[in-house]
Amino acid sequence: MSRKDAINSLFLTKKDTPTTANQKPAERVRTGAVSAMSTSLRQMADGAKLATQLQDQLAKGDVVIEIDPELIDHSTVADRIPTDVDPAFDQLVSSISENGQQVPILVRPSPASPERFQIAYGRRRLRAAQILKRPVRAIVRRLEDQELIIAQGRENLDREDLSFIEKAFFAKNLEDAGCDRATIVAALSSDKADVSRYVAVARRVSERIVKRIGPAPKAGRARWLALAEGLEMLSDSSEIDKLLDSQAMQNVTSDTRFQAVLSSLKPENAKRKHARTSVWKAPSGKRAANIEAKNGKTSLIFEDKIVPEFAQFVTERLDDLFQEFQTTKGRSDR
Repeated sequence: MSRKDAINSLFLTKKDTPTTANQKPAERVRTGAVSAMSTSLRQMADGAKLATQLQDQLAKGDVVIEIDPELIDHSTVADRIPTDVDPAFDQLVSSISENGQQVPILVRPSPASPERFQIAYGRRRLRAAQILKRPVRAIVRRLEDQELIIAQGRENLDREDLSFIEKAFFAKNLEDAGCDRATIVAALSSDKADVSRYVAVARRVSERIVKRIGPAPKAGRARWLALAEGLEMLSDSSEIDKLLDSQAMQNVTSDTRFQAVLSSLKPENAKRKHARTSVWKAPSGKRAANIEAKNGKTSLIFEDKIVPEFAQFVTERLDDLFQEFQTTKGRSDR
């Protein structure tokens, strides 16, 4: 007797008469225990399969779930400049309140806490959900730090949400966080030259003033550079603070604040730093050099027609002159 026949003999009752070709085999009659065990095993297998599929979908970011906004932490690199007056955000809150959140945000499991999440993009939708006190719809995806940064930058650029100065400070913040230039280029979908310009502007403009003005979406690189140059010429920024604190600057857009500050920096309106200048004369009595000290910098400009080749002579002896200066002041080499 084969193994199959032996097992069948335990659970089935066979008829002595053989089964003809036209006859259907007798149906198996299962006991209650066997049937229950079979159903349980099938359910366990189906459940394991569904759990595996869900894990795969979560890892790929294919599933949208609802999360308590208070369980979501911000990215370590800021990309937006908050503003008190933002009509577009007010419209977003109203739209989500009336129609629900149509576009999910992207988060990853928090590296610091398994019970929490960290946002890659969708901060405005997250803030709207917090205001409305409702769960936020989110895609959960496992992301490395570099992937998080690139996703954060790409989503903002795809939606054309970031202003020039926000891109500039995003690039600067990424650089300050230790990101290499290739990652910053990928996050901004830009090239190295543009990234260099972004960072250069962000390092020239006062971050404190930028935060007070806001994102100013209508202002581009040239106007922000003009504002930076104007601020550098001020004896102090107290007048700018007074302007931004004035009643006229309350409840207005960041573009309005930007224009007000830029206008106040025009030569006829601004109180400029006065440069300290002096003149060095050659033994002949003619002016041979101008010395100007301004903004913590000193420039020495020789008149080549009066003292030809003297500038080169001084330049070649700067090391000796500095050593003599250190000795005179009683200082050690630095």
